[in-house]
Amino acid sequence: MEKPSDSNGKQKVRSAEVGTDILKALAQLSPATSLSRLAEHVQMPASKVHRYLQALIASGFAEQNPATNHYGLGREALRVGLAALNSMDVLKVAALPLAELRDELNETCFVAVWGNQGATVVHIEPAVRAVTVVTQLGSVLPLLSSSTGLVFSAFLPNRETEELREIEVQTSGAHPLADPRDYALLREQIRDRGLHHVHGLLMPGVDALSAPVFNAVGKVAAVMTIVGPASLFHADENGPAAQRLLAASRAVSWRMGFQPSA
Repeated sequence: MEKPSDSNGKQKVRSAEVGTDILKALAQLSPATSLSRLAEHVQMPASKVHRYLQALIASGFAEQNPATNHYGLGREALRVGLAALNSMDVLKVAALPLAELRDELNETCFVAVWGNQGATVVHIEPAVRAVTVVTQLGSVLPLLSSSTGLVFSAFLPNRETEELREIEVQTSGAHPLADPRDYALLREQIRDRGLHHVHGLLMPGVDALSAPVFNAVGKVAAVMTIVGPASLFHADENGPAAQRLLAASRAVSWRMGFQPSA
């Protein structure tokens, strides 16, 4: 026979689960939604959803607009969300997926973030074999001559990359991306594909594949890259390595709170 305390405990857990489901639904239907739409979304009777909403409003996790009677997330939900965002460190989140990517492909994999000088390598998982590509921690990669830099250029605002682009074009002579139209077209193609590859562009005989990692507000937080000798690694954007890289970068983005648009 089940003890009353056990029954009460299970009921409290179930109530917490229902409350959490309603909070998630408020986030998904943000900025505001009607009671009927919310009830339909969580597949619960409107009367039941209304009871939970009153409790959530009382605790500050939900609020109701008196003009429309629609419901949305409250101040306390915002505080919890901001605390979660502040605890998200892209290097920590990407560390395990990056190591798994290296183990699966046995190619050097690294994460770069955007720093004051450009794309900066901040974490490396080197290939475990005699023939490898040496990538230095702290290296700053060129914007226009590396797959990492070009992925950053595709997803960052122009104001953050334009000065660096102009410097690289001026110092490299006849750069293939000197024409702004060619540069804009390539950036659009990278955004459409969600990744980019280069064959020997930065270093002869070295291929690279890169894909972006996004944070909860949809901004590029980092770029994950696979790099290897062309004789062993084939940076084909439709190949298995590319698909594995995309899966890893999307998993990290999801963990960072990113929700891709439909």
